[in-house]
Amino acid sequence: MLKLVISIGIIGYRNHAQRLISLVDSSTECRLKCIFHPNKKIDDQRGTNNFSDLLECDVVIIASPNNTHYDYLKKLESFSGYVFCEKPPVVNLDELNKLKKIKDSKSRRTFFNFNYRFSELNKILKKYMNSKEIGKIIFIEIIASQGLAFKKEYIDSWRADGRNNKFNLLDTVTIHYLDLINQHFGISKNQFYFPKLVSNNGTSYDTGHLLLEYDTFNVSIINSYATPFIGELLIIGTNGHISIKNDILEIKTPRDTFDKDNFFVSPPTLFTKKFNMQNDYHSSLKNSFNFFISNVLNKKEFDISLYETSLDTTQLTLKLRSSE
Repeated sequence: MLKLVISIGIIGYRNHAQRLISLVDSSTECRLKCIFHPNKKIDDQRGTNNFSDLLECDVVIIASPNNTHYDYLKKLESFSGYVFCEKPPVVNLDELNKLKKIKDSKSRRTFFNFNYRFSELNKILKKYMNSKEIGKIIFIEIIASQGLAFKKEYIDSWRADGRNNKFNLLDTVTIHYLDLINQHFGISKNQFYFPKLVSNNGTSYDTGHLLLEYDTFNVSIINSYATPFIGELLIIGTNGHISIKNDILEIKTPRDTFDKDNFFVSPPTLFTKKFNMQNDYHSSLKNSFNFFISNVLNKKEFDISLYETSLDTTQLTLKLRSSE
């Protein structure tokens, strides 16, 4: 019996699109049929400027600049295959409302790639959030930052171009961590976002601080393209805490740990392992892609909740722009 091989067309060819192209090329279950760009000649024999070439594929991957995602989703309305669309699916409220109205099988064959849902970090949070070891959560801080804004490829890219969207960092990086928090706790009751242009390279904000207020705890998310690499996490509960720092994950508990004079001291380490947040991101992308491909191979539609919660997170990022 011949093994089914999925034919894939991709929209986009730089940076993140290259990661997805590598995943397709390394898979025995997929064949990359074409790489589409509307006007540029792509230095790859699979390159095409003919959009109809995509329609002959089983799957179309949208990995173009953020502000083009909805336009391509619109062009693929009559496409009978599956769509893998990078987040965010839209960059304005009008586009979002139009996607929310789609409730047929098309929405169940469209997958928005919020890949931190498939991360090791997400598994750890599921296991220990509000557990006996950590207790009731009172504070979460995430810092994910790097010096991309000082590289030439950034300055010349859509990420630095604020003419169409000044919030590319929010839509590209912060949205991942916001979605991760949303998966565990739902939408926060209040949100505050503080964007900054620190490097002065480009016109899109390269730094942002997001604060989320829940009834009994707060979340702080700091992202930047203008610093040395930082990948850190701190989750503080009433009985313990989880931290990732210097590529080490540690869980410490219990709260009631004392020295000989009965003063509180740092709890003993319950669990520790090497953990690099950047590596976890790349692994989660592969896991997310494999999940998508598995559904295509089995001709399964996606649970509608994946579609709806992806739009919920996107809607929140659109709301955050008003706090500028």
